[in-house]
Amino acid sequence: NPQHPYTKALLAAVPKLGEMTGKPYPEPMKLLGSEDKEIVPIKGREEVLLSVKNLTTRFPVQGGFLRRTVANVHAVEDLSFTLNKGQTLSLVGESGCGKSTAGRSILRLVEPMSGEVNLDGVDIMSLDQSALRTARLDMQMIFQDPFASLNPQMQLADQVAEPIHNFATLKGAEITKRIEMLFDRVELPRSFMRRFPHELSGGQRQRVAIARALALNPKLIIADEAVSALDVSVQAQVLNLMMELQAEMELSFLFISHDMAVVERVSHYVGVMYLGRIVEMGSRQRVFENPQHPYTQALMKAVPIADPRRRKSEK
Repeated sequence: NPQHPYTKALLAAVPKLGEMTGKPYPEPMKLLGSEDKEIVPIKGREEVLLSVKNLTTRFPVQGGFLRRTVANVHAVEDLSFTLNKGQTLSLVGESGCGKSTAGRSILRLVEPMSGEVNLDGVDIMSLDQSALRTARLDMQMIFQDPFASLNPQMQLADQVAEPIHNFATLKGAEITKRIEMLFDRVELPRSFMRRFPHELSGGQRQRVAIARALALNPKLIIADEAVSALDVSVQAQVLNLMMELQAEMELSFLFISHDMAVVERVSHYVGVMYLGRIVEMGSRQRVFENPQHPYTQALMKAVPIADPRRRKSEK
């Protein structure tokens, strides 16, 4: 029975499993203070942007006096899925199941052993370094820890501008205009442009990382645990921001997470990963309202609930 408005706001910001039951499309959360905002479900298009087939990534384990390869870690094994334009596919599973490696393998930040990755008609796996660099205009990544992914010695405006300079997509005053627009878009004051990462909070730093990922107008953004390091009120704001940007710019997200309640809120489709493989795949409604695989059922049962009256009886 929370009394203070701030306590109520914190509890309202916690994503609750089951909130999206019966809703076919994801939609932003209703946060206290934003009741006047119209909530629009995000449909996207049933047109394939990213197609992944039989993706396999293994890491060698070296041992012995000569450091020979004695075994392989099967991080991602025979992964296949498709992602549509303007939609979100979530890969969900416990730590160490290969979710992040799958995201990095698609961008070829980690080189896969085999498989096919096709992004809007371009075969990513067959590209040489020069062509791959050009292809990265269309695909960007938001990492889990914004403090590690931002340069502590560069001002924030320069960090957001860096991809634009790298690919020479704009020149001169147009760059400044674009950066100002991006800071406005992720709801950061323009005075922050001359600050350094240590002067911002975790949520503000993650907004800078999102602005940097948007700088080149990509078609695909891979969000690797992008909100797991944030507190619930900031997490809800960043999730709403990502969904608003998706609706406005027709972005496609590959959303990597272990938080089932967050995944239920943002996803069109869900793939459940276990030991490097997808064990269950389908629309968000089907996976959450009628989970078939025992591992999916176990993940759903493990979700903590903020309401003491609805505690589960643990076996």
